[in-house]
Amino acid sequence: MNSFLKHRMWLFTCATLLLLSGCSLSPGSHLASAPPPPFTPLQSAADGSVLVQPITAMLISQLTLNNGSGNDGQRSRPNPKLDRALANYDYVVGRGDVLNITVWDHPELTIPAGSFRSAEDSGNWVHNDGTIFYPYVGKLFVAGMTVTQIRDVLTKRLSRVVESPQVDVAVAGFRSQRVYVTGEVAQPGQVAISNVPLTLVDAVNKVGGLSEAADWQRVNLTRDGKVHTLSLRQIYQYGDMSENQLLRHNDVIHIPRNDHLQVFVMGEVSKPQALTINRTGMSLAQALAGSGGLDEQHADASGVFVLRSVPSSQGMLAKIFQLNASDASAFLLAQRFPLEPQDVVYVTKAPLARWNDVVQLLLPTIQSLNQLDNLFGS
Repeated sequence: MNSFLKHRMWLFTCATLLLLSGCSLSPGSHLASAPPPPFTPLQSAADGSVLVQPITAMLISQLTLNNGSGNDGQRSRPNPKLDRALANYDYVVGRGDVLNITVWDHPELTIPAGSFRSAEDSGNWVHNDGTIFYPYVGKLFVAGMTVTQIRDVLTKRLSRVVESPQVDVAVAGFRSQRVYVTGEVAQPGQVAISNVPLTLVDAVNKVGGLSEAADWQRVNLTRDGKVHTLSLRQIYQYGDMSENQLLRHNDVIHIPRNDHLQVFVMGEVSKPQALTINRTGMSLAQALAGSGGLDEQHADASGVFVLRSVPSSQGMLAKIFQLNASDASAFLLAQRFPLEPQDVVYVTKAPLARWNDVVQLLLPTIQSLNQLDNLFGS
């Protein structure tokens, strides 16, 4: 599906370039010091399939109001379900674990660690059949039990030969349960589940955290053959703990690359290129600056456009946002206008009067691409 999305954006941007190159007139600087001509906004399609909106302070305020108070509509949320799970968490012993069993005042029943052996090396290993062997108790099945349950059973069994035995049981080696962390983290690998509950955030921290190329908005948690998509951004940036999860044995956490978090800056800029949106987001001003700014010999400053495809469920094919960069306030507006993944930023040299024709020519291409999206379920 990633290759299809890349092909989709390639078709879209190529169609845009071909159409614009066909409609452009003779080159020349449109950033002259003389007073600019009256601003002519691009017109929306008559059938409502393409919505064109000038980038103004009112539009940015409206987007901010619709999305929340400057934080994409997100807010801190507790996770009562996780809190209860953490409060009631108790490690369950499994095959391969090592137990450290102590019977106070009875050193003959306790295996000393010694100076050359750790508690893990000298403990009672849980065999593949889920049992351990202990003096005066014999073979005892412990897999699936907590340490308190094992302690109670041992105390009861030892009381037959030892008066009022005081037994302590601890896990010296956690070997039976693990989760796997793959993808864009510092050190992909296994993370053992221990008597300390392990959450999604804990597991990512234990492997060194996210890499620079990580997509922290779409973390895949595979459990029992089902994939759940979680967002570390919601947790780290907004404190939304509803995205955090208590991990279980054999869970697989995959952090994908952020290749799809790109915007494409094209047209009359110094360095047309694709830019990756980082974890703090990207504004229109940052995208233009990252591409070297407008080409002053050819760019029409009033023709800075952001082309954004939208789901067909919204009843339209695309949204186009227009920035009049010849206005002194344009750079402040561009700094506040947020870009979204797969946006196409295009700076034209064509007079805006011709852009209405360009939009009409673009409609069949956009419509075909949306039909392909619906066909492939992207």
